[in-house]
Formats: sequence, C-alpha cells, structure tokens
Amino acid sequence: MADHYEVLGVARDASSDDIKRAYRRLARELHPDVNPGEDAAERFKLVTHAYDVLSDPDQRARYDMGGDNAFGAAAGGFGGFSDIFETFFGGGAGGGPRGARPRSRRERGQDALVRITLELKDVVFGVHRDIEVDTAVVCETCSGSCCRPGTSPVTCDICHGTGHVQRQVRSLLGNVVTSQPCSVCQGYGTTIPYPCATCQGQGRVRSRRTVSIDVPAGVESGLRLQLPGSGEVGPAGGPNGDLYLEVNIAPDPVFSRDGDDLLATLEVSMPDAILGTHTTIESLDGPVDLELRAGVQSGDVLTIKGRGITPLRGSQRGDLRVGVQVVTPTRLDHRERALIEELAKRTKPAPPHLSEFHQGLFAKLRDRFRNG
Repeated sequence: MADHYEVLGVARDASSDDIKRAYRRLARELHPDVNPGEDAAERFKLVTHAYDVLSDPDQRARYDMGGDNAFGAAAGGFGGFSDIFETFFGGGAGGGPRGARPRSRRERGQDALVRITLELKDVVFGVHRDIEVDTAVVCETCSGSCCRPGTSPVTCDICHGTGHVQRQVRSLLGNVVTSQPCSVCQGYGTTIPYPCATCQGQGRVRSRRTVSIDVPAGVESGLRLQLPGSGEVGPAGGPNGDLYLEVNIAPDPVFSRDGDDLLATLEVSMPDAILGTHTTIESLDGPVDLELRAGVQSGDVLTIKGRGITPLRGSQRGDLRVGVQVVTPTRLDHRERALIEELAKRTKPAPPHLSEFHQGLFAKLRDRFRNG
C-alpha cells in the first residue's frame, strides 16, 4: 500500500496545515467533477484516505508507530483480517456492502393538513366542496425525472453505481474495510449532470391545485378527514402523501348541537302561553308547524322527531328540541295593566313565597334537553 505521506506529497514531519493545503490542492485537481479520468478517480480515493488518516492526530500517531511495513505485516500475520471484513462489508474497491442497493431518488411525499370551516347545515346534510391546496406536484417539464429534457442520470464514477464506497483503515489488527454512502452521488448511484431548470433537479414544484371532497353528515369540530394520496408528491415524482382535512364548525345564530340533536329556544308571549297557540318555525329542513298547549311553562321542551343531525356512522337522524321561554312584558299601558290586575283578582294567585331552589332557565333547559 502506498505511503500516505507520499500520496499527499508531504514530508513525514509536515504540520497539520501543510497536510490540509496538500489535500485541498490535490482534491481540486483530482475531483471527479473536474477530472473525469479513471486514474484520477482512483488517485482521488487514495488522497482522501491518506488525508483521513494523517489529519487525525491519533490515527497519524498509530500510523507513524507502525512505519511503512508494520501494518502490512500485521495484516498478513493475522491470516487476512481484511478478508473477514470483506465478508461483512463486501468486496472490491469502490463497491458497496454485499446486498446493499443505491438509494432511490423517488420517495413518498409528506402529508398535508388543510383546515376547513363548515356551517351547521353542512353538518346536518353533508356537503361537497372544492378546496384550493398549495402543495408539491410533479414537475411538468421533466415529468419527475429531475433531468433536463433529452438527458438522463449517469452512473457515478466513484461508486460505479452501487451508492457506497469502501475505505481501508489501518489498525493494529490489520486493514479494516468500512463502507459508507458515496459523497459524490449521495448514495443514489447516479449523478444528474444536467438538472431540470424548472424544478432545480427535484422532480417537483409547488403549485396551487383544486381538490374535490365530500364531507359526510355528522362531522364534529376537530375531526380530521383523511384523503389518501392527495398530499404532497414525493421527490423525483415519488408517490403522494395523504391530505388531512381538519373540520371547524362555525357557530349558528339560532341552533346549537347536542350530539345528534339540534337545540333552539322559542320565545312565547304571556298571552300565548296562557291560552295556547299555533305557530310555524324555520328549521334547517324548512318550515315546521308547532302546537303550543294552553298553560305552557318556561323550560318546557317540544321535541320534533327526525329534524336533527344524521350521525357520522348511521342513518337515524337526531331530533330538534325546542325549549320554551315565556316572555314577561315589562311595559304596560293603563288598559293592559288594568286587565292584568283584573285577571289577578279572578285567578287569585298565591302570593310570592319561598320554595325549593330552582336552576336558571338555561340550566333547566339544558337538563331537560339532555333528559328528554
């Protein structure tokens, strides 16, 4: 094996700076991107290995202690330790470990997350949406090849297409052969001398595109819907990741949600509450007729079957529950007050008195809503 000092062209007492300058000069001269000759590639490997040893104080000290022939003798004396390491790491200078393959430029793309806001009626019936997403897509110029049109990747001159290079490191046990990804081709086994100008050799570009989705009925805020294969395209035109839609439900001015049921409050005048009445309310499905019995009280709940939300997994819709709130008039003219006073005399209501504590109207409605 060539002496490392001779490979770098420096004296044995050369300083670390002298070694570094010698290596940089030879690397610029022999690097495959500058000098494509086969002999230059082999010399570049020798120069790199020599620098790896001599630039490390510990490795250089061990190398100097062994002299020119000590490590070679040790290798022979141990019956070919190099052969043992070749069994594990593969054989042949410049080759990779046995069974190893170069990396693929095509990789799976990342998942993407998009947040969408729905109205409550979208939750009741489900909705179709076309949404705009900004993700990576396949480059139309090179169709994901990463190369300028009319060109293609070429086999790496250093690793000869294996994606790995081997190095021999001298030790007290002989020459140890190690393998690592090729630094020239980054382990791909090929290089791209003429990358696509549109995608800069990535095989993909960022673009805004439209994705059509069908949001099912019954979704809730915070739920994430998965659209497989609708996310980012991978490097070199690799398979797409997934697209996740995070749902947010906007507040509705009239209706609120309780599981699969819809809740609302119906304000009723005192005369209508006393006498009863017929009225029509607007639900999310359209008009609904309601019959209020005479004597209806604040906190009573009217249930309209099948006018709630279709569950995410199922077909039986929930109900629409309407809580009654009797509105007490605050301003009365002289005649109205007289009528109320006459009513009070006729009905002889009990005077105000203490009784068991009752919750507020809305708490009472909530409990009645939940308890049916």
